[in-house]
Amino acid sequence: MKNNLSKPLLVVEGLTKYYGRHTACEDVTFQLWPGEVLGVVGESGSGKTTLLQCLSGALTPSAGRVIYRSEHGQELDIHNIAEATRRRLMKTDWGVVHQNPRDGLRMRVSAGANVGERLMAVGARNYAAIRDAALKWLTRVEIGQDRLDDLPQTFSGGMLQRLQIARTLVNGPRLVFMDEPTGGLDVSVQARLLDLLRRLVMDFGLSAMIVTHDLAVARLLAHRLMVMHRGRVVESGLTDQVLDDPHEPYTQLLVSSVLQA
Repeated sequence: MKNNLSKPLLVVEGLTKYYGRHTACEDVTFQLWPGEVLGVVGESGSGKTTLLQCLSGALTPSAGRVIYRSEHGQELDIHNIAEATRRRLMKTDWGVVHQNPRDGLRMRVSAGANVGERLMAVGARNYAAIRDAALKWLTRVEIGQDRLDDLPQTFSGGMLQRLQIARTLVNGPRLVFMDEPTGGLDVSVQARLLDLLRRLVMDFGLSAMIVTHDLAVARLLAHRLMVMHRGRVVESGLTDQVLDDPHEPYTQLLVSSVLQA
């Protein structure tokens, strides 16, 4: 977490994305600190996913900057660096957990190969070491080691998401982007996955951005919260403060709708 000696891992200034006359997100500004999980909540169409895609470099913003501080202290303007550098970041420093795990996995190679490929992408070549790392990560995400050589298409939805998490984290990324990581799962499966994510975040001191419409997910995982409405951040602060004492009418409506459900 933040201290007097640390510097922000991510600095976002005036991030804006237009689609013609439609404003997907507008003038979003914040900082993300090492070891911090920042949640972004709001109803569908509020701009959450567009914001995440602009932060990760998947979309080019119409205005604003995203500055990432590398492990060596270099400040990288994400939308003004070489494509090769951005791809390298995605293999080393960054990870993405998609709502649909099939978007983050190769479905026609084994579970072990899905995890091992991330290591090979950064130069690992010792097959025994790669296999050992894959086995350890399957255990960490609560997948039996006997499933190492099974294809992902034989896995349940919850297992697919856990496998995607193993593939994402095996390289030890410094920053993870999560887009509705528990979306579409049964309640009992969601609870198990949330417990796993919380433990991994704590054990590895992950910095993360998590987009979710589920306030319970945000409360469990996020240190701070940003509430988005019609593309703008309407409220932000410590998660418990925002959810227990919301100041903005939209946040109050969002919280009350959950309490009444």
